[in-house]
Amino acid sequence: MKIEEFIARIEEEFDEIEPGTLKPESIFREVFEWNSINALILIALVKTEYDVAINAEDIANSKTVEDIYRIIESKVA
Repeated sequence: MKIEEFIARIEEEFDEIEPGTLKPESIFREVFEWNSINALILIALVKTEYDVAINAEDIANSKTVEDIYRIIESKVA
């Protein structure tokens, strides 16, 4: 999985994110309204697409899109 593919998948899943606007350095909480529902959507997306289990703590410990990508990548390896 490449970070560009991960970003494209997030942009597809979240209607409030304009395609092409999300970057690795984008801060989750600044991109759109971050709440528990969106966290659950992201957790489900990662499980479905990459067969990786992340949790709320992983998300809380991530500031940027790249941070969460790195966590997922470490769990795939």
